[in-house]
Amino acid sequence: MIDVTHQINAVRRQVGTRVLEAGEARTVTVSQSYNSPIEDVWDACTNPERIPRWFLPISGDLRVGGRYQLEGNASGTIERCDPPSSFAATWEYGEQVSWIEVRLTAEPEGSTRLALEHIAHVDDGQWAEFGPGAVGIGWDIGFMGLAVYLSSGGRADRQESADWAASAEGREFMSLASERWCDASVAAGTDPAGARAAAERTTAAYAGAGA
Repeated sequence: MIDVTHQINAVRRQVGTRVLEAGEARTVTVSQSYNSPIEDVWDACTNPERIPRWFLPISGDLRVGGRYQLEGNASGTIERCDPPSSFAATWEYGEQVSWIEVRLTAEPEGSTRLALEHIAHVDDGQWAEFGPGAVGIGWDIGFMGLAVYLSSGGRADRQESADWAASAEGREFMSLASERWCDASVAAGTDPAGARAAAERTTAAYAGAGA
């Protein structure tokens, strides 16, 4: 069983902006502290044999300049790698290209804080409709998977994961995550009414209209 409330509260969420050469971009940052040394968390996030145990099967050349493909999801190019502290890559899904930056920081007593920043060009239509939760909830699920894996060593099973996502517990998790991303959006200056409306649409997309 997953302690939904504990996991939701363990994650920090932040929404912001960044200026790129091509213009303004939105940023969604998620972070969590794990009770594992930085070398182990780094290996779990970069070793192609370990990534599928908590996230998705991955293929490709996981070196700077190499291409990766997450099964049934995004692909991209590794742009930077500084083990065991950080890496950056493009995040290409469909016809949209965004970027991810992952940072690891050693904390007292052997724990590690993992922070992931997802950066995307401003898309008024999609952002206005769904807000930061559209990508944020997906990263919440990934961070939860890593927490379960590092604490138990268990492998992720795609069918079990799908069944959990459709369960009452899974829907509760995604609904709570959507609410927290709404809060982060409001804290970043979004109109509260617009943020709530976007969160409701995101919750319906992830957890179902009856969530």
